[in-house]
Amino acid sequence: MKRARARILALVLALLGIQLSWLVAPAYACGCGAMVPDPATRISVSNEQSVLRWDGRREQIVMRLTVNGDARHAAWIMPVPHRATVRLGDPALFDQLATAMAPVHRTRHHFWPRDGDWPFDDNDLAADAPVPGGGSAVGVVDRQRLGPFDVARLTATDPAALEDWLHTHGFPLPARLRTALQPYVDRHWEYVAVRLAPDGTGGTLHGALDPLHLTFASDAPVYPMRLSRLASTPQSLGLYVLAAHRMRTRTAIGGMQPSVVFAGRVHPHGGALGALAAGTPYLTALTQQFPEPDRILGDHELVRAAADTPVQQVIYEDRLREVAGIPAWLLTVGGVLLSAAAAITVRVVRRSRRPVIPPPPVQPPPPISPSAPLG
Repeated sequence: MKRARARILALVLALLGIQLSWLVAPAYACGCGAMVPDPATRISVSNEQSVLRWDGRREQIVMRLTVNGDARHAAWIMPVPHRATVRLGDPALFDQLATAMAPVHRTRHHFWPRDGDWPFDDNDLAADAPVPGGGSAVGVVDRQRLGPFDVARLTATDPAALEDWLHTHGFPLPARLRTALQPYVDRHWEYVAVRLAPDGTGGTLHGALDPLHLTFASDAPVYPMRLSRLASTPQSLGLYVLAAHRMRTRTAIGGMQPSVVFAGRVHPHGGALGALAAGTPYLTALTQQFPEPDRILGDHELVRAAADTPVQQVIYEDRLREVAGIPAWLLTVGGVLLSAAAAITVRVVRRSRRPVIPPPPVQPPPPISPSAPLG
């Protein structure tokens, strides 16, 4: 019986551990492309940060991927609606964005004591508390070396052409990705194919890669997401949008409703963010969850929101209200108790000082008269 209980407990703990691992380290949607590693190796995108800038005529996307796995080389495919130019991005852009979106800290007072306030505080626990992110069907337009990236800009009229190109360079294209690319071929999109390899170190691809900066003509801002439907685990999307006004996604494209974590005008002084935000000062930061990636219907189309309503995260620091260093509740309760005690004392003192009225004297009984004789 004890063994059976132990096995059940171990199974429950194992399932709980799996669920917690999903919550703590979710997969990120490599929404703007697909990774194709060497055969018999693996690679995963543990984090993707993307900035989309649209000025009404041109779109720019700056992406920084953090990858894990044992692949020494990988190919990355990204569809674009028009011919793109590619260059290395500035890593400082993302740090400057984090600063521009920094939460506002405010103090919020409460009257009654809570856990951590006197008399419910525990100094030992508080000290240990953690302190509070080929052929005619394919054409190579251009090829260039950008740091660790070998970038080729391609045109293709058949997904099989992309498969041939990748196969020629040692990266076979999975059949399911070929199927996912068909809608882009039908719409005459072009492609940016990127080979990623460590700089002559012979090591594996690991950690944050250098950002890539793509620029292409666009009548409307779009963020390619269709290829993320190939993922086998729940996906998350984080997207910064720089435009003249606050932006929103046209639909949820098969995921949960996107959330706005920041919206407002940024006023950077120089730097990568200042250069990118010139003429498009309104920043909208969106997050979205895709519990079932195979339900992703297409790409994110971005449109202007109804109003430029600002949104900013506020972090409240709850503090016990005090007066001259003394908890206000203690002063209030103490004052009430003192007032009650004083009232009782005054009443007792008044009663003690009230003169004592002596009782009235006792009157003697009247004398009894003798009885008259009987006649």
